[in-house]
Amino acid sequence: MKTDIILAGVGGQGVLSMAAIIAKAAVTETLSVRQSEVHGMAQRGGAVVAHLRIAEKRIFSDLVPQGEADLIIAMEPLESLRYASWLSPAGVLVSAAEPWVNIPDYPELDRLYEAIAAFPRYRLAPAARLAQEAGLAKAVNMVMVGAASPFLPVSVETLEQTISALFASGEPPLREANLRAFRLGRGTGTKGGPQ
Repeated sequence: MKTDIILAGVGGQGVLSMAAIIAKAAVTETLSVRQSEVHGMAQRGGAVVAHLRIAEKRIFSDLVPQGEADLIIAMEPLESLRYASWLSPAGVLVSAAEPWVNIPDYPELDRLYEAIAAFPRYRLAPAARLAQEAGLAKAVNMVMVGAASPFLPVSVETLEQTISALFASGEPPLREANLRAFRLGRGTGTKGGPQ
């Protein structure tokens, strides 16, 4: 078993936190993990991407080869398409539906949704709305971990334990809101536009 994942977004959206949670959950289940991160002017709203490779056996490279990603998890639609060439033909694209408009010529949202819908397997999650519903607007990245969880090689229980442990030192409402966000993300549809 080997699962290659690209996580993409804009600085400040929690891409690296998502990668860390998934990686920690995989290690908990005694899987091998390799990770590489690229910060492109993240403090100024630039692109952030993480390569995450999970396997039962030793992994020799940190980087996912182009065209071989099993999963792309993106914090916004344009970033999901930026890395689409990394996705394997059988891969799944999971993106937040809400845009992060950080450039003056950001494409029309309907065009982005059409491009995402052209993939054989995709999930477009109303992540900001679900984070609000969970009681924590900043928990968009936990919604996205939930939306991607059916395609991850780790159990839901281990992911929930990892999220709970991450927020264990904080206030209980913070931990509960992040777990609610994760669970709401799990419930988003597998195909189709924003709900």
